[in-house]
Amino acid sequence: MASNANSSPRVAWLGLGNMGRGMVKNIVEKGNFAAPLGIYNRTTARSEKLASTLPSDKVKILTSIGDAVSQADIIFACLGDDKAINETIAAALKSPEVKGKLFVDCSTVHPDTTDKLGADIEAAGAYFVACPVFGAPTMADNGQLVCVLAGPSAQVNRVKPFCKGVMGRAEIDFSDQPYGTATRLKIIGNTFILQMIEAISEGHTLAEKSGLGVDNLHAFIETMFPGPYTTYSGRMMSGDYYKREEPAFMARLARKDAGHALDLAKTAGVKMRAVEVADAHLKMVVEHAGEQGDIAGIYGAVRKEGGLQFENGS
Repeated sequence: MASNANSSPRVAWLGLGNMGRGMVKNIVEKGNFAAPLGIYNRTTARSEKLASTLPSDKVKILTSIGDAVSQADIIFACLGDDKAINETIAAALKSPEVKGKLFVDCSTVHPDTTDKLGADIEAAGAYFVACPVFGAPTMADNGQLVCVLAGPSAQVNRVKPFCKGVMGRAEIDFSDQPYGTATRLKIIGNTFILQMIEAISEGHTLAEKSGLGVDNLHAFIETMFPGPYTTYSGRMMSGDYYKREEPAFMARLARKDAGHALDLAKTAGVKMRAVEVADAHLKMVVEHAGEQGDIAGIYGAVRKEGGLQFENGS
């Protein structure tokens, strides 16, 4: 039975990675939707694990993308890369019930990918909003993301009730601007984070080797740069950058984002030397740790270049 899509829409979520799990949790706990919320992941075990932590009447495990389309008014997706979101949306658009549905993509992908998704979805008679988010998995868990929305204002307004106060702490509204505007900001914004991690990594390595000491540098960072700088500095000091069971943000995916930024820069005739340096260090992280490599592992790569062990506890 169809719901009133404007007041309490039926919602489905595709993709339960580090970010998606926290975002779903917050929609279930704080969002206004017609329960249950449908969740789909390529590996059903991940859906089952998340569902076991949430009220049984609030979530429903879906076994196909087609079920998500047929059983929801708004379909969110948060996937790891361009290939994954392209394949997922292509499968969704095969549903005979796709017309009139609203797709919301929270993935970090190339702006060209976002614009093509929007065109394909519109051609199928459905609606689209690009909604990439800024924030680490802990911020997703705590509902502290920054949501960037682009698309027709009428559709953006349908997505906003799930953003500030639910999944996020703030919104950046690009209503009625091209879909790719949102992911263009996300890709460029991510370079700030990447360069921050590079700077902290180099600073910590130099502090250790020059005799200042990482504790003294951390005291400076805490005083001058509270927030993400202090968090990453602490992760490096504690060895969290290599000790985690699951990366906070995979180095492989960080390389994907860096590659998109460098592609944008090349097209625009701009050089991003700092991003090139950080990407080279990410490559070292992936070579050293594979799928377990974390973006903060840049610290290990800089240490290695400086003649130290990758792991600071070695």
